[in-house]
This record gives sequence, C-alpha cells and structure tokens, in this order.
Amino acid sequence: MKPPVFKRDIVLAVHPSATGMGWTAFEGPLSVYDWGVFTAKIDKNAKCLAKLDKLLRRFEPQALILEVFDTRSLKRACRVRRLCREMIELAALRGAHVELYGRDEIAAGFSHVGAATRRDIAAAVTSVVEGFEHRLPPPRRAWMSEDPRMALFNAAALALTHYRLQSDLALRDKRR
Repeated sequence: MKPPVFKRDIVLAVHPSATGMGWTAFEGPLSVYDWGVFTAKIDKNAKCLAKLDKLLRRFEPQALILEVFDTRSLKRACRVRRLCREMIELAALRGAHVELYGRDEIAAGFSHVGAATRRDIAAAVTSVVEGFEHRLPPPRRAWMSEDPRMALFNAAALALTHYRLQSDLALRDKRR
C-alpha cells in the first residue's frame, strides 16, 4: 500500500525583468517555501519559460501570480510582455490558475507601513519574509540600472498582495 501523498497549496509568483526573472513559492501568507533569481544572457524568453516549466512541474502550484503587464501606462519591453503572455499559456497548460495584480494593488497592500516606492516595498517584504534581509540590494542611484535581485522582492510582493486580496474576498463573502 502506498503512503498518502500530501499536496501543498503553493502559490508561485514570478516577476520577469530585463535580465531574467525572480520567483517565490509560498505555502501561505507568511510561509515562503522557496525562492530564486534566474538570469539569462541570450535567448531570455526561451530560458525563462524553460525555468518556469521546471518550477511548475516541481511545485504544482494552485496559482501563478504575475504583475499586470499589458496596459499602455506600463513601460514594459515588448519582449517581457510577450514572455508574460507565454507564461500564462504555460501555466494554463500545467493546470495552474493565473492571477494578475496591478502596481496600484501592490502599493495599496504596503501603504499601511508607508511603503510608496518599489524599494520601500522591498524593504517591507524583508520584515515579513524571513531570510530576505541580506538579499536586499542597496538603494539605486539615478544612473544605475535596477539590480536583478529586485525581481525577487517584486515577486514576493506579488504573492503577499495575492494573499491579502484573497483574504479580503473571503471576509467579504463571510459578511454576506
């Protein structure tokens, strides 16, 4: 007789960047399971999709969380927008539900701690996610490009936003 298989309810948040992507896998609102930053120098979309496919197969998440990427107000590169669309297709193929959250929703989730910028939000994430403190890059200067590690914090902020909004929905449903 086989031992029972316990399936975790994992949420995988991914943030594509100019150099690759950052990702976090959460088991619950305050329980990070695994994380990483993936960089690719050539053929970035294909390599990021292959990495995402490995993550989807490894974790079998119930949801893939991405930031809204296809609005006129966002300055996302065409390559990154195409990558996000391909990520959504891959997640659907692997049976994961996809959720998209906008920057305004992310900012609202961290406004209670006074976090206004992505850097502020990343610092707030370090207070919630144990083990991220030493990964926080120094503040960026105007002439510097964004540190690839920021994709990790953006992914974590996405996951935390997902849990906050899901709990808000659950509270509203209970009140009805």
